[in-house]
Amino acid sequence: MKLSEKRVLKKKEQIILSAIKIMNRKGYNGATMEEIAAELLMTKGALYYYFKNKEDLIYQCHELVLTNAIEELQAHLEEPVSYETRLRNMIKTHIAYAIKEKETFNMILKPDETFSSEQLKPILLKRQKYAHQFDTVIKEGMKAKEFTITELKIARMILLGSMNWIQQWYQPDGKFNVEELQNVYADYLLKVVK
Repeated sequence: MKLSEKRVLKKKEQIILSAIKIMNRKGYNGATMEEIAAELLMTKGALYYYFKNKEDLIYQCHELVLTNAIEELQAHLEEPVSYETRLRNMIKTHIAYAIKEKETFNMILKPDETFSSEQLKPILLKRQKYAHQFDTVIKEGMKAKEFTITELKIARMILLGSMNWIQQWYQPDGKFNVEELQNVYADYLLKVVK
């Protein structure tokens, strides 16, 4: 890869990371191209050198966050610990993303409302991969007799559904900090599969 290509990729990554911060602070609709450009000391026009439009930038933000989350879940799947501990760690990771990357991660819930038809297919495939990682650990835990459930898909939907709901009510100044909330969620949700 040429040096100029590396610079373009590095700048795109800086823009994406900045856009993620702004979206998590102001929401999808509140994050404007002007504001993203201003935070990076760029002109709005310069952003269009790297991204076709706001939708393209938002897609790249979501893509990065979802890719990172998938990689973290995969690392938990490969840990040399019990399936219960693996699932506990995956729950904690999901809670962290649901809180810290709220706006970007939230797009996973209703992607058809956010992304164009050409962007939707790869997003849905990644979303399936993400869900499949939970299926994998639950299925392996069932085989190892650590989990006693019989309906894997329903258990996974209960887990993800309840974890995603946190975005509706979590307040940073609430009763629990993120780490405490991760532990409480893991304790309760593991009972679903036990």
